[in-house]
Amino acid sequence: MNIDFERHNAEVKDVWQAYRAHEPLRVPCIVGTNTRYFLLGKNAPFAHIDFKDYTEDPDVMFETQVRIHDWLRHHIRQDAPMGLPAEDEGWTVNVDFQNFYEAAWFGCDVFYCQGQVPDTHPRWQDPARKRELIERGVPDPFSNLMGKVRTYYEYFTEKAKSYTFKGRRVKKINPRGLGTDGPLTVAANVRGATELFTDFLEDPDYVRDLLSYITEATIVRIHAWRRFMGQPEKQEGFGFADDSVQLLSTQMYRDFVLPCHKRLREALSTTTKGGSIHLCGDSTRHFPTIRDELGIRSFDTGFPVDFKKLRRDVGPDPRGL
Repeated sequence: MNIDFERHNAEVKDVWQAYRAHEPLRVPCIVGTNTRYFLLGKNAPFAHIDFKDYTEDPDVMFETQVRIHDWLRHHIRQDAPMGLPAEDEGWTVNVDFQNFYEAAWFGCDVFYCQGQVPDTHPRWQDPARKRELIERGVPDPFSNLMGKVRTYYEYFTEKAKSYTFKGRRVKKINPRGLGTDGPLTVAANVRGATELFTDFLEDPDYVRDLLSYITEATIVRIHAWRRFMGQPEKQEGFGFADDSVQLLSTQMYRDFVLPCHKRLREALSTTTKGGSIHLCGDSTRHFPTIRDELGIRSFDTGFPVDFKKLRRDVGPDPRGL
């Protein structure tokens, strides 16, 4: 691929500066990727790497992350820097336990399925045991899978001191656990989706208790990990997800989940406006509520979405919200 990286990067810088000044030159375009795009499928760039090896071997995870970073910077045209990173920027490596890390932290067993990302089995599907998790209390923020996250993070930090790839060092290492996939989504993972959404009808008090418990545990974990990383417990803005809200009506979202989302924002953010939310699927019916009640200004949407209607619903100008 013949690309003038210097010219490309200068244009990207101008595009984002104009966008953040609310005077866009054009719509910025980025390609959102996940490790699965690089490991899964016979034509994937790193299809020879098994997800179990990637997850269980910190050296494989570390070095694959660097190579993915390099591949993206040399093959994907988008509004992001391309070419080798500057020496002071270096490579970025993530402790990458995918979307199973929260359920595993609560005690669910991880399993590996051929041709798929790792996942967890719901542990509290049995109705006779469903309150057991709540009764156990909040797990230690550095226990279970999160203990492994800390081990990997510390190993990566040490490895980065002497590791180079294409003449560049690893300059940034991101742990897992500073965000959340959302209380409702995690509840579906630990209880089982069928069981949880049956509980909405048959045992709504349990649903409220479970969501409240997961929310509190999430806040405790993120506060602890922010302290571990030398960060303040509350920061400007907060980005999170909760894909399972697409399965609720707007009234059920307001009644059951919105109070939990408000608790997350109040505990983790210094501001009442700003921040972002990722919602797979079509959750757009909730967007006006999320805009008004949570002050969210950036929505990462799923598919399929009617963006023309969505723009009418949430308003044309974020500065006026």
